Amino acid sequence: MYPAELVKPMREDLTSVGFIELTTSKDVTTHVSKNNTAVLIVNSVCGCAAANARPGIKQSLNNDKKPEQLLTVFAGVDKEATDSARNLMIPFPPSSPCIALFKNGELVHMLERHHIEGRSSEIISENLKQAYNQHC
Repeated sequence: MYPAELVKPMREDLTSVGFIELTTSKDVTTHVSKNNTAVLIVNSVCGCAAANARPGIKQSLNNDKKPEQLLTVFAGVDKEATDSARNLMIPFPPSSPCIALFKNGELVHMLERHHIEGRSSEIISENLKQAYNQHC
């Protein structure tokens, strides 16, 4: 587990733009409901989360269509919530960071770490915008 003071700015990078932090399994099941669209990012301390994933997902919100729920769990900190979120992402293996789009409780789009690492935030943003336009 990472110390709270270490991850605070990484959490705030997302919560400051409207992401809801999920810390329990119940939070995950409550917010990834059957009656909405939700994007969920598994946040991480790694460089590709800082340089690619968080900027990319924030840029993706500059779009006419976007998910109703903006959600985040933090790998290595919110173990229960992260495990619950990853269970909703099966058949994809656990990775951090990763970004999932849900519609009516069903996983409809997934960006795994290998889709994020080494790609610009602009590419990630455009990928998410295309998914929003199709599913939101």
